[in-house]
Amino acid sequence: MSLFVTFEGPEGSGKSTQARLLYGYLNARGYPVILVREPGGTRIGDLIRRIVLDLQHTEMADTTEMLLFSAARAQLVNQVIRPYLNQGGIVLCDRYADSTYAYQGYGLGRDLDELHTITAIATGGLLPDLTIYLDLTADEGLERKRRKRQETAEQSHKGALTPLNLPSELPRPGATDTRAGQIEWNRLDAREVAYHRRVAEGYGKLIAQEPERWHSFDARLPVDALASQVALSLEPWLEHIQLIAASSPKPQ
Repeated sequence: MSLFVTFEGPEGSGKSTQARLLYGYLNARGYPVILVREPGGTRIGDLIRRIVLDLQHTEMADTTEMLLFSAARAQLVNQVIRPYLNQGGIVLCDRYADSTYAYQGYGLGRDLDELHTITAIATGGLLPDLTIYLDLTADEGLERKRRKRQETAEQSHKGALTPLNLPSELPRPGATDTRAGQIEWNRLDAREVAYHRRVAEGYGKLIAQEPERWHSFDARLPVDALASQVALSLEPWLEHIQLIAASSPKPQ
């Protein structure tokens, strides 16, 4: 049995940190798991990421932004996510389609029906089994990100994060994009606070529409305590995976 878990939240909510911690937890327990991020996770996706998030690309049209995010997602789903799920693995994804609905839909005011249609094409209809949401106000999140970015800059003399050059073939179990969670100040971060507040409000509406899929957590909790809660929320899924594995016929 495969499992597709996505992480969502406003900027600075700590979702990338929690995604990495959950990846470590699952990997240590022997589950076949990979961690990817959006936009990115593939060579093509990483090139798109540089374009769409570049602070200097202030002339980018909203439609261009939306289509670039969708293009990166299509590549990630087809090259990495769906093949790994088909092998029975667990995929953790730092942002997915709900980010499009929150950021381009509620944030920029694009038509949600249009976004759903484009997303369905990009993903082939692939939906998460579970979405972890890190709840934090837009103002708190932006302040956090500014502070962490400053701290990262001050510690840069200790050495930069080493990027993972993802192979063209399917990642092995335990593979993770070590750049997930790297502190960036990008074109979307630089938008006015009102935009980020609309995004946060949009997430609230998305959660209300599918409460059974979303698991919301207080992002103000200490990192370790929050990680424990996130891991605990997966236990029913993991127990089911273990039961299926135990009942499967063993090779002779």
